[in-house]
Amino acid sequence: MVETPEAVETPEAVETPEVVAGTTVDHLTATYQAHYRSLLGLAALLLDDTASCEDVVQEAFIRVHSARNRVRDREKTLAYLRQTVVNLSRSALRRRILGLKLLSKPMPDMASAEEGAYDQLERDDLIKAMRGLQRRQREVLVLRYFADMTEAQVAETLGISLGSVKAYGSRGIAALRVAMEAAQS
Repeated sequence: MVETPEAVETPEAVETPEVVAGTTVDHLTATYQAHYRSLLGLAALLLDDTASCEDVVQEAFIRVHSARNRVRDREKTLAYLRQTVVNLSRSALRRRILGLKLLSKPMPDMASAEEGAYDQLERDDLIKAMRGLQRRQREVLVLRYFADMTEAQVAETLGISLGSVKAYGSRGIAALRVAMEAAQS
């Protein structure tokens, strides 16, 4: 009796491993435990209140968790999370700006002399100067210097070229220098 090719089992056909794309729940949990604080810090530099930062980071983990099968490379899970935090922060800021446009303009806050310590004033000047930057310049500077990312990581997170990161960073620092000098004089 002659066997047909369909009836013959080859070792390759029997031992074909299942290819699983995406990141596992365990990997995402480990990423959450290891990087929650750094992502919270990233959101804090882009937003201005703790509750919004926590909401943004939690939402980022939820979104990446629900799309974890689409993450082809487990090593990029953190990059996806950072990008999601940046995008959700942008959305939160857009909603706030729209809300502020609809509200009447409040009176500016006046700080008392006791509250005006030099360090606080300098920090306030820096924050004000950062808010005066273009959005991309601010994002590049926050990711590069406050989140301590490399230029390549910033480029990947923001989805722009390495040259653009360098250009936005250079122009942002120059604009900050001018704004800080103006605030100190």
